[in-house]
Amino acid sequence: MPAESHEQHPIVGPDHQLPAPLPPSPGSKLVRVVVWIVLLLIFAVGFYLVLRHHDDSSTSAAPKRGAGGGAVALTTATAQKGNIGVYLEAIGTVTPVYTASITSQVTGPVVAVRFKEGQTVRKGDPLIEIDPRPFEATLMQAQGVLERDQATLAQATMDLNRYRDAWSRNAIPKQTLDDQEKIVLQDAGTVKNDEGIVKFDQIQVGYCHIRAPIAGRVGLRLVDPGNVVQASGTTTLAVITQIQPITVIFTVPEDNLGQIQPRLRQQAKLPVEAFDRAALKQIATGTLLTLDNQIDTTTGTVKARASFENKDSSLFPNEFVNARLLVNTLQGATLIPTSAIQHNGAASFVYVLQNDTAHMRSVKPGVIEGETTQVTGINPGDVVANSSFDKLQDKTKVSVSNKPISAAATAGSSAP
Repeated sequence: MPAESHEQHPIVGPDHQLPAPLPPSPGSKLVRVVVWIVLLLIFAVGFYLVLRHHDDSSTSAAPKRGAGGGAVALTTATAQKGNIGVYLEAIGTVTPVYTASITSQVTGPVVAVRFKEGQTVRKGDPLIEIDPRPFEATLMQAQGVLERDQATLAQATMDLNRYRDAWSRNAIPKQTLDDQEKIVLQDAGTVKNDEGIVKFDQIQVGYCHIRAPIAGRVGLRLVDPGNVVQASGTTTLAVITQIQPITVIFTVPEDNLGQIQPRLRQQAKLPVEAFDRAALKQIATGTLLTLDNQIDTTTGTVKARASFENKDSSLFPNEFVNARLLVNTLQGATLIPTSAIQHNGAASFVYVLQNDTAHMRSVKPGVIEGETTQVTGINPGDVVANSSFDKLQDKTKVSVSNKPISAAATAGSSAP
């Protein structure tokens, strides 16, 4: 058989080691550096594109620029030269000039009530009748005593005249004449006392017929026929309140007395307006009458009273009102709508429009009357922005719109 050939393999023993790997070549290091540089560049470009996209989105969403960078549409107002009132506002209460609480001056049963609830009465109109018969009887007795004593006085006077004639003829002693003179004086005193009693009884009878002491409106009926009233005066029978004219009492700060007192000394008629509880509806217009004579030290205010004719009875006694006192009128002031004034903290400004461009202008607001404010810092005739403040900033291009701007666009904003 032919001999088999066997491949010979080297035998690795424990004392033999594998050969060490070859060191990397310089070309492979260069490739790695290039790869890292490319990765960093890709990352930087991607980060730049993301930031740019974010800036573009923020710029396109900014409210103070017009869409596509166009002009901002807005409405305008023109500063006017005019007069504006300086007002003091305060809380007031409607107070009648006169209020009469009717009570009984005599004791007796009520026989008649002559008025209707809520009726307007005149001074002297009958209100309530109390049974007068006991007082009329007492009056009749007093009158009888007076007549008797008057006759006694007349008789004593005739006797005195006779004694004087007799004494002139020395027919009687002087003492008799003197005694008669004193008797006449005593009788005269008795007659005067009787006259006083008759007068008192007549007044008592008059108290039985209660009449209105003032003109005004009667309140609710408090007694009925058949009720017995007392002369103590503790039971009120009726209440009359004067409605026309009527007054409003309100308070003003003591710091404003310097504005009011000089005008009152000049006898100026300062108008006072009364508004409802919400201060929205004007109820009546009157005139300031006077100030109180002292300041309330607890509140630092002084009371003032204003008079209102109240011909339509729009003011009701004890009604709560908001009073507005006109203390002065500024002549030739610069006036703009209050809505055109913007605020940034304590600073105030407006946007003055010139050549279709809004220019921020600082102003100082003054007196406010309704929706109009007096300002300094601009001139009459200047055109100011009156809407779209959230889109405006200094030197923004604008276009005047004749269409009304939405309420959201007219809302004020702080400085950009």
